[in-house]
Amino acid sequence: MKTLKEAKCGQTVTVRKLTGEGALKRRIMDMGITKGAEIFIRKVAPLGDPIEVSVRGYELTIRKSEAENILLAE
Repeated sequence: MKTLKEAKCGQTVTVRKLTGEGALKRRIMDMGITKGAEIFIRKVAPLGDPIEVSVRGYELTIRKSEAENILLAE
């Protein structure tokens, strides 16, 4: 299954599932990234970390380590 970390700049993707446990999963959900949310990949830093996205009408910057826990719908 593809993760947000593997998504390309300019794509709009849909969240299928969140992995991880405890505080990490809670943090991702608190940022508005939940099952079914659409995410637009705005920018990816030259070395790939961090990733800037738009979700639910606002801009958000997340680390690659967090993006690995966001599984996308095919």
